[in-house]
Amino acid sequence: MASTDRLVDTGPEPAFQVPGNRILAALPPGEFRRLAPHLTDTRLTLRKSLSKPGRPIGQVCFPDTGVCSLMTVMADGTSAEVGTVGNEGVAGLALFYGDVTEPSELLVQVPGMGRTMPAGAFRAELARRESLDDLVKHYAHVFSVQLMQQAACNALHDVKERTCKWLLMTHDRVVGDRFTLTQEFLGLMLGVRRSSVTLVARKLQRAGMIDYHAGHVTILDRKGLEDTSCECYAVVRGCFDKFLERLSG
Repeated sequence: MASTDRLVDTGPEPAFQVPGNRILAALPPGEFRRLAPHLTDTRLTLRKSLSKPGRPIGQVCFPDTGVCSLMTVMADGTSAEVGTVGNEGVAGLALFYGDVTEPSELLVQVPGMGRTMPAGAFRAELARRESLDDLVKHYAHVFSVQLMQQAACNALHDVKERTCKWLLMTHDRVVGDRFTLTQEFLGLMLGVRRSSVTLVARKLQRAGMIDYHAGHVTILDRKGLEDTSCECYAVVRGCFDKFLERLSG
């Protein structure tokens, strides 16, 4: 099982002018100063859509305290989460691969703050082949691992295991143990009915792993969630841990 060390410190949230995003924080000072004029402090509100399927991607987003979800949307309007992006990464990777659109929708999963950067400025910076290009390249690899593991997880594991994995991955990316979550939105993320999520949430609450009240969940027993989660959490967490070691190195 991966270490329970968090992806972010659990102390007071840093001043917003200091990069909370791990990729931005890992850039050499001179490179970050060059990027800074192109970065816009952005409030990430719950369920805000940052990009639509098939539409040109106008910007990338470097989350600081918010968490974003990449959603696959079907023809009938149903959708399911295929990947998440927190302060360890950047949302809008299609631009890194040279595309201008992608078939998925990017939604804010957990409200917070982030920094957006125009698509043109992002592409121009990548073209320099300096630190940002190198970091995003390695991040793109671990993100692809997450996508592949998520596909297998959705096909093979039950709702309870997937819920625990989702809660753990979200907990890794937020400050503190409490974050905004509605059962309706969790059902949307997992691609299941709200009633299924309600049953699982009640079981986890009775087991003392979480407290759920008024649209907020509090993690009470992280070890219990890890023991109940499927193996996918440990696999994805291990890949991200290696990436974060690169950032801190």
